[in-house]
Amino acid sequence: MKKRLSTFFVGTMLLAISSNGMAAQVDHADFIRGKYKSGPDVTKECLKCHEKQADDIMKTSHWKWKGPTKGHVRGYENSKVEYGKTNMLNSFCVTVEGGPNQEARGHCGECHAGYFWDKKGFDLTDKTKVDCLVCHAQQGDYGRENNEISDFTDLKKAAVSVGLPTIKNCGACHFSGGGDDAVKHGDLDSTLKTADKSLDVHMASTTKGGQGLDCQSCHTTKDHQISGASTMLATHEGRVTCEDCHSGKNAPHQNSRNGVILNSHLKSVACQSCHIPFFARKKATRVSWDWSTVGKNLTLPPQEGRISYDNARGTYGWAKNVVPTYMWYDGTINRYMKGDKIKDPSKPLIFMKPYGSITESSAKIYPFKYFTGKQPMDSQYKYLSVFQQYKGLWDTLNWQKSLEDGAKGSGLPYSGKYQFVNTISYIGLDHMVAPKEDALTCGDCHMGGTRMNWKALGYNGDPMLMGGGRDKKASVNHQQKPADLNFIQENWVQKHQ
Repeated sequence: MKKRLSTFFVGTMLLAISSNGMAAQVDHADFIRGKYKSGPDVTKECLKCHEKQADDIMKTSHWKWKGPTKGHVRGYENSKVEYGKTNMLNSFCVTVEGGPNQEARGHCGECHAGYFWDKKGFDLTDKTKVDCLVCHAQQGDYGRENNEISDFTDLKKAAVSVGLPTIKNCGACHFSGGGDDAVKHGDLDSTLKTADKSLDVHMASTTKGGQGLDCQSCHTTKDHQISGASTMLATHEGRVTCEDCHSGKNAPHQNSRNGVILNSHLKSVACQSCHIPFFARKKATRVSWDWSTVGKNLTLPPQEGRISYDNARGTYGWAKNVVPTYMWYDGTINRYMKGDKIKDPSKPLIFMKPYGSITESSAKIYPFKYFTGKQPMDSQYKYLSVFQQYKGLWDTLNWQKSLEDGAKGSGLPYSGKYQFVNTISYIGLDHMVAPKEDALTCGDCHMGGTRMNWKALGYNGDPMLMGGGRDKKASVNHQQKPADLNFIQENWVQKHQ
């Protein structure tokens, strides 16, 4: 019998809603009467009424795992090639292309919204392969393991229970990115399923003081195209911003004692920078992954209650309640793409980094998770190597074999020699929005506050004290208004008593 999943797997970012936004809420008890032996059997039933929805899904990047860059990645603004999880690398499990037939998909494909994408050659045009239940089933203990339906699943009960996606549906994959809960995204983990207001004011239920929003409340959807752009990937199907809701009559800081000063920050500071003061607040997130120690049989103490070493996967670093790294970001990223040459392997490779600077008017200061990795590079060709981890390295601990097989799946030649290089990734933070009373105050960043590295951001120093930067006049005015400074000092003292 297959082991029961702690979380059930859903299609990456697939907040599947029908085209009219309502059909998924219909009671399906009168339509679902058969006995189903497999997931595709259920899909065939769904297709009797929802063939258009299947067509819509198969046009999305969440189904294809790639899409147009839409100017998201610098240097690829005019690319006619579609990019996504299917042909990109990262610094976590690295790739889905590992293996002569891309067998790595057998593991990564558990978070694809289709059945049995376990190797190269999956038929992306077959509507019966669409997994409707991963996003819509609310009961029946629906789950998948190694691309097979869990033995604990009641398919008929799952099919009857379909409705609009919940945080649990979406989180089953998004909370487990990178292979386990809280690994990849420092602001997304399973604690959000039962969040109270102190963890996330949007996702917390109204009974716990929150707004009771579902994911699609912000990640709006049309024809299964789901808005939201990640610094991890190259494509998106629309942007999501705080201003989508917090503008006009709902503009921020209207009732704030020092609203004028706070609003003067809005041209330079993103909402997230003040309202996500810490990430991984309830559960530790992975902050480093060193693949070079695979097979070394190390004994390392756990960190934050989580294992620090896995003989088949390498060494991990963990952190909890983490202060973000702050950087300028204009909505575009610099990103390492498969096959890019590494100029100096002795220096850390910047895997992904937000683009922007103090001189760019469209950029703002945003918070990021700082993540470091160590992964193999082909010593001759000087590009990051694709290797077969699933049904490869994780079983054999044989780097040479896994690199040879990874090359066959990726199409990147392997010279036969490899070395390990350090990588750095900056991962955007948009969730775990704290209540306003827990947001940053002036003294956290100014007047001796150490949260911002002002010089790294392009300032001469604290702009509150020194002036300069993007809005010199505003900075000088702050110094010339004792009442404002008195408020800041009082606020800082109250915060740090």
